[in-house]
Amino acid sequence: MGEKKFNRIFTIVIDSLGVGALEDAADYGDVGADTLGHISQKVDGFKIPNMQRLGMANLHPLHQIKPAEKPLGYFMKMNEASTGKDTMTGHWEMMGLHITKPFQTFTETGFPKELIDELSKRTGRTIIGNKSASGTEILEELAEEEIATGHMIVYTSADSVLQICGNEETFGLEELYRCCEIAREITMKDEWKVGRVIARPYVGKKKGEFKRTSNRHEYALKPYGRTALNALKDAGLSVISVGKIFDIFDGEGITESNKSKSSVHGMEQTIEIAKRDFRGFCYVNLVDFDALWGHRRDVAGYGRELEKFDEKLGELLPLLKEDDLLILTADHGNDPTHTGTDHTREKVPFLAYSPSFKGYGKLEDTQTFAVIGATVAENFGVEMPEGTIGNSILDKLV
Repeated sequence: MGEKKFNRIFTIVIDSLGVGALEDAADYGDVGADTLGHISQKVDGFKIPNMQRLGMANLHPLHQIKPAEKPLGYFMKMNEASTGKDTMTGHWEMMGLHITKPFQTFTETGFPKELIDELSKRTGRTIIGNKSASGTEILEELAEEEIATGHMIVYTSADSVLQICGNEETFGLEELYRCCEIAREITMKDEWKVGRVIARPYVGKKKGEFKRTSNRHEYALKPYGRTALNALKDAGLSVISVGKIFDIFDGEGITESNKSKSSVHGMEQTIEIAKRDFRGFCYVNLVDFDALWGHRRDVAGYGRELEKFDEKLGELLPLLKEDDLLILTADHGNDPTHTGTDHTREKVPFLAYSPSFKGYGKLEDTQTFAVIGATVAENFGVEMPEGTIGNSILDKLV
């Protein structure tokens, strides 16, 4: 392995920003999906000048945005090698894991009776809900009943999750966490294996007053093997996470975690981190694109969120030093013009920029997201863990 090229590498995941359907999209019901392309067609006056400068419109034709004459960096599309279209699969693959069995989702039917019966028996609580729902909507519908009866709200979403609500005053945080730990144990069975069990505490006494609190806790699966993050941490490098990254990897390979209140806050945190001296990797997930706009099929909201991100990107770029590398990417698609509320099976963008770049332009599309982990590892002279996938493209980033 050669001498390191970059002292700091920032990888920002614009959660769900797909750039066109994968070849196997028909297997997922996602033919024609194109998250970014359809947003650019539908949103009036769509402007993302900083992503435009980096080559986003050169990578993917956009309705209202012209390609840059001389993009600032390199760009390509990445295909997903793993099976599935969820957050954990996308991120785990970026760091070298090949997931061949998708995580279970229960979006259409709710959880099976056998699972609910076992959870009810072991927690000692009657379960209500058991359907796919928005977290705020299910509180309006069922929280008064939970407070009055002691019943337990269980619900899911388009993701591979089992979520349990508990009022902090009447249900209690410790009891909520206990019930979630039981749910995590139950959902380790292959047929029920969800990626995450999430405790969703809230306060309030009646409809219109309910608010979720910051005492949320996730019980995630650990990655199925060691990833690039483990290798970087073991080599003594900083591995700084922003947003959901810590939860997605269940803390594996992370040296510093920063929780975000929103995607804008996540970018503000990243900007502050860029002002610090460190050697290593900063890995950022910006979830609002997916959670607030993609799943809710809000095209205008998604477009506005991209414009807010682009403004913050404009603040980050001048802070990057000659020996810094920035990578913008995504973990899957979530086309807000598509049917249903689920993620969409799409290619994702790869935009790379460093002030030290002498060249720019289109790179050959890759067959896996794992080029990111492999490239970061090679840069720091670290061997990727055994059993991981992906080839470095460090030699192309000049």
